[in-house]
Amino acid sequence: MWQARKRKLKEKKAPELPVLNPATAGIDIGATEIYVAVHPECDPEPVRSFASFTEDLHRLADWLTICQVTSVAMESTGVYWIPLFQILEKRGFDVCLVNARYYQNVPGRRTDVSDCQWLRHLHSVGLLRASFRPADQVCALRSLVRHRETLIQSASGHVLRMQKALNQMNLQIHHVISDITGITGLRIIEAVLTGERNPVKLAALRDGRIKASERNHY
Repeated sequence: MWQARKRKLKEKKAPELPVLNPATAGIDIGATEIYVAVHPECDPEPVRSFASFTEDLHRLADWLTICQVTSVAMESTGVYWIPLFQILEKRGFDVCLVNARYYQNVPGRRTDVSDCQWLRHLHSVGLLRASFRPADQVCALRSLVRHRETLIQSASGHVLRMQKALNQMNLQIHHVISDITGITGLRIIEAVLTGERNPVKLAALRDGRIKASERNHY
């Protein structure tokens, strides 16, 4: 009796969700290849692959236009999605950028459905939530700020290497001045690089605003 009941529960199909927008597409983005799926009624070949070069991305957008797709769902994989996202957005598509953690945990996925087809299906029934994407000007400013922060962190590492080199030369100027990349520090370092080794001449290069006397420098 329990086996028969279990068989009936197994054979019972889950209710199908209504399609809210059939004019959707799902995109699975990779480093060198991109898979795109549209509704089977839009094209005899509803799943296609494209290379990741700019020309191929424009061909992808042209194909979606021919298929009369209005909304696209894609996974935010690394930074590979950015060029295609920008091209599709400029073409007028409604692009839904999805966090992989959100759509991979949705129950009911079949093993014979590729990622792009699964994305398209979830997007067409309204089960995907788009990640926040700021305006282009904000994205550009954010990239500049992050790049500046990276340069500052990189510069601090190089300053530490300079201090290590000075220690090995027993040139203890970083104990006398607070910043070896300031006017005095750079003057002394440039003089050392040109071959100057006389401590009196090196100390004479100090800036007038330095509180330490010339004798402290050597």
